[in-house]
Amino acid sequence: MTVSNKTIAVGSDNLGHELKEILRARLSELGYTVLDFGVADPSLGDYPDVAEAVAEAVRSDRCSSGVLVCGTGAGMAIAANKVPGIRAVCVSDPYTAERARASNNAQIITMGSLITTATIAVRLMEIWLQAEFTGGRSAPKVAKIADIERRYGDRVSDP
Repeated sequence: MTVSNKTIAVGSDNLGHELKEILRARLSELGYTVLDFGVADPSLGDYPDVAEAVAEAVRSDRCSSGVLVCGTGAGMAIAANKVPGIRAVCVSDPYTAERARASNNAQIITMGSLITTATIAVRLMEIWLQAEFTGGRSAPKVAKIADIERRYGDRVSDP
């Protein structure tokens, strides 16, 4: 695996803490600088708070990308995608992990600790890290996503 000199943000809620620690350790082994946005205490943590912190670190270029873990990965993806300019994809299989970057230029992946084993999660992360945005036919589609975001950026969905 080719290692670039990049900083990656990681974060989890209480359900994802153990898996986040495994992924963080693997990133360090691969030579990445890792910024951990919590949770440090596995009995605490709400996924929207952590997802926002990681997404903001990526959006502001403090980190090149991010990895988020909660029970299913869905809540983290929803919350991270609320930060303007962020494309977060919940991954659970190798093809989606690869296409998240190659087709969608996703800066953040999310995973579910209750549905993804540590071995698979590490492999999915590695696949995503190795993938590169292909541009081509995908570039106009990613641009359309940004256009949608600009048109609806002032709207908030209430529960």
